[in-house]
Amino acid sequence: MKEFLAIATLMFWPVIPIFWIPLHFSIRLFRRLGIFTYIVPGIAWFPVAYLIWTHRHFLLKIAINFPLYVNIAGLILLISGTILHIWTIKLLGFGTIIGLPEVFPEIKNKIINKGPFSVVRHPTYLAHTLMFSGVFLFTGFLSVGLVALLDFFAVNLIIIPLEEKEMLERFGNVYKEYCKKVSSRFIPWLFHP
Repeated sequence: MKEFLAIATLMFWPVIPIFWIPLHFSIRLFRRLGIFTYIVPGIAWFPVAYLIWTHRHFLLKIAINFPLYVNIAGLILLISGTILHIWTIKLLGFGTIIGLPEVFPEIKNKIINKGPFSVVRHPTYLAHTLMFSGVFLFTGFLSVGLVALLDFFAVNLIIIPLEEKEMLERFGNVYKEYCKKVSSRFIPWLFHP
């Protein structure tokens, strides 16, 4: 079971940077592509997932034998992250989670400021980090730990700044006011300008 969970995490994580980084870097291009926007990441993701699958024995070769209490903490993080992710999907709606408002500007949505969005501006990305960290601590596979770190840095240094720039363009002063109320981007109660 641990191997399956680790390889599934490794295979599906690339969807996040393959989709969100190019989308926010060249949103106008993807708006012109319309529905084909969702084909491009699929085409890019499939060979990456295939490579991960074919090299799974190498990727799962190094594992840390964590004590049981660390495995349990990992399971708690994984479950907490999954619950948080489901909660954010419920609040945002599936269309927003997959970027429909970014690709199709005629789809209007609003800023959500309740639930986890009243504590941090990007609880979905926080959920991912909790889930990936949890899988690492539960399984002990070093490759999953590296993905958790990669995700943390990619989200905080690239994706969130690009997404916030796009949100500011889309929502203007309403988003500025939201950012003043909820000063933490990612980690609760920690100020991030």
